[in-house]
Amino acid sequence: MKYDPTKIEAKWIKKWEETNIYKTPEDVKPGEKYYVLPQTPYPSGYGLHVGHAEGYTASDIIGRYNRMKGKKVLEVMGWDSFGLPAENYAIKTNVHPKITTEEAIKNFIYQCKRMGLSVDWDREVGSHRPYYYKFTQWFFLLFYKMGLAYREMQQVNWCESCKTVLANDQVVDGKCERCDTIVTQIPKEVWFLRITKYAERLDRDLDLVDWPEDSKKRQRDWIGISEGARVKFMVGTGLKTCSTSIDVFTTRPDTLFGATFMTIAPEHKIISELKSNIKNWEEVSKYLESVKNKTELERKQDKEKTGVKLEGVVAVNPVNNAEVPIYVSDYVLVTYGTGAIMCVPAHDERDYAFAKKFGVDIIEVVREKGKKDSRDYEKEGVFTEAGTMVDSGEYDGMNSEDFKKKIVEKLSKEGIAKSEKMMKLRDWSVARQRFWGAPIPMILCEDCGYVPVPEKDLPVMLPDDVDFKPTGESPLRYSKTFHEGVTCPKCGKPARREVDTLDTFMCSSWYYYRYLDPHNTNEFASEKALKTWMPVDMYIGGREHVTGHLLYSRFFTKVLKDAGYIDFDEPFIFHRHQGMIHGEDGRKMSKRWGNIVNPTDVMDRHGGDTLRLYEMFMGPLEDPKAWSTKGERGVFKFVNRTYKTAAKVSSKIVSTDDKQKQEILVNKLIKYTGTAIETLHFNTNISQFMEFINAVSKFANIDKSVWERFLLTIAPYAPFLTEELWEKIGNKYSIHQQAWPRYDESLTVEDTVDLPVQINGKTRGNVMVSVEATEDIVVTAAKVDEKIGKYLTAKAIKKVIYLPGKIVNIVV
Repeated sequence: MKYDPTKIEAKWIKKWEETNIYKTPEDVKPGEKYYVLPQTPYPSGYGLHVGHAEGYTASDIIGRYNRMKGKKVLEVMGWDSFGLPAENYAIKTNVHPKITTEEAIKNFIYQCKRMGLSVDWDREVGSHRPYYYKFTQWFFLLFYKMGLAYREMQQVNWCESCKTVLANDQVVDGKCERCDTIVTQIPKEVWFLRITKYAERLDRDLDLVDWPEDSKKRQRDWIGISEGARVKFMVGTGLKTCSTSIDVFTTRPDTLFGATFMTIAPEHKIISELKSNIKNWEEVSKYLESVKNKTELERKQDKEKTGVKLEGVVAVNPVNNAEVPIYVSDYVLVTYGTGAIMCVPAHDERDYAFAKKFGVDIIEVVREKGKKDSRDYEKEGVFTEAGTMVDSGEYDGMNSEDFKKKIVEKLSKEGIAKSEKMMKLRDWSVARQRFWGAPIPMILCEDCGYVPVPEKDLPVMLPDDVDFKPTGESPLRYSKTFHEGVTCPKCGKPARREVDTLDTFMCSSWYYYRYLDPHNTNEFASEKALKTWMPVDMYIGGREHVTGHLLYSRFFTKVLKDAGYIDFDEPFIFHRHQGMIHGEDGRKMSKRWGNIVNPTDVMDRHGGDTLRLYEMFMGPLEDPKAWSTKGERGVFKFVNRTYKTAAKVSSKIVSTDDKQKQEILVNKLIKYTGTAIETLHFNTNISQFMEFINAVSKFANIDKSVWERFLLTIAPYAPFLTEELWEKIGNKYSIHQQAWPRYDESLTVEDTVDLPVQINGKTRGNVMVSVEATEDIVVTAAKVDEKIGKYLTAKAIKKVIYLPGKIVNIVV
């Protein structure tokens, strides 16, 4: 018997489609639902890559398992199909992006079906289709009604190559995430969403979700909420001649007595206000010109701090009336805080370096507890922790944390300070000066200004009479049909439409709601559908979306709750990442390196089940992993061996001793697999499947009941193979409509050992294996172990010395 994936898998794809086996159940009762979701892909012409396949396989295993456990499962697929890549391809080929996108989607669906994904294709959605982007526009109008959408002139991120504004999360290391062009800051009037209004809730409610801790931390750092105080420093030519003031935000009001100078951003308005008093204006002007074209990233990363003192003007420290110099420096950003910093060189490393360079006083005001002598900064560095107040007048000897509260209270009564929270998060710029996106549903009237399009007139259709070539202005500006017959909804006079399109993240921030009710033309989803399926039970996607898509999706959900459409706070209760898959050379897959692995090629060679099993076997789901053609072949051998082992299945009575041994094997496997799927330990689970086949293949006959339970247990991983073998032993269609097998706890007592693993004689860790594990199983377990595997990557094994149950030494 030889397994023929091409013939067998095509047979079952056709059967599943004919019987609509994966249709989403109706009339779901409370407690029955399970919504499993992988992040939606962008349908490029290259098709799915193996990174997609990893996340989709994991989601599908979870979906299939929960169906067998009696849950009513929603498993769906759709396309994040608006955006720059499709438009840039259209510019290059002169083919409308709608055509190339739909062609790409056909290929994606073909690949997904070959992978055996148990998707309800009746619920497929695409963000470029009118009855999807109708509701993307509806969401924009909802934000507008709630005072959360506004148009304003601000400094924005600009990509000169793409000729469009970018949101902060679309700038990676100072470059456009799509084309690697250096991003510049330009003033532009565009539409924003007021996400900052939700900053505190977005930060606080991360406690409600089960996400990787590093992901929660990254999102919190991106939001960047700091608790401190806003303090007013008077500014002028001297203590008695101050005519204006500068506010600073500080998280360390306990160091106010040590503030010996101030730095302000080159864009700070106070510079122009004090111009007539600045004695070295020519020098200051030259400095402002020299930093004008620096990007924000360059200003943040420059190790050598530059600046110019504003001669003739000073700031007055409000706690001691000391006159302190003011410097203009490009490391201060007008977009964060107040654009001005009180500098305490004794207690901040950056301030210390600046003070040493410019010869500014350094005054210690917080001393390490128990330390009597002044600090030696050259040897000990600056002190940045809490401690005891010194050189702070009447507050000397007080604990710095107590003083922090006391000084803010005192200054608040005098109108000089107030407690405040500051954040790094900025409002989301959602307008794009490109064609391939959802038109912003606003109309510009000469008399009434910007007026929202009435909901009854949605969708505002994307026109076809458009030249795609980017010019820095939206191509929709020059479309005749787009503006033809448009009148102001308010006064009825002729008007023009808004010509910018919406950021593609507007589309992907709500797609998980559309799957619930994709054919509803009146609502983004019905109240019944929302109550039935939300929130998502399991969400799987890449780490790179933590500060973009995941943040925006949470924002959308909180707005929907405030508007009364839903009664929950978070869209994704349980979220996990899949790790990046690298090429066989260990580098990121790229056409440049010629190391791309196409899942279609893998399926052409070895079938969809081999792709699925190998993707899960490579290592822990969340870890980065390198592809191995040898490993792929090894998994295909396992598929073949499983197929051949079916020939030993007998409906005749197996000897009592053999039956008992086989029962122990299958009961342990059922218990282990349930736990492994629920904890996403797919790689070790596959090792257990391999051990099971290795063990049962040694019997002359395999009990049919044991074999059936094995097939049910591995069915979520290998849907084609198990469907075929289920039929071959005379069972009714379909294995994927059967219940998850039960196990006898008394037969699952583990006979395992925590086996030490040596590499070239040096112990590198332990692996948990059966006491009866073969040498091959032990070596495989060592390879996939995150601590041990790195010592075996890309190295040929010369010899294995294995003492069962005691130790293994692998010589490389």
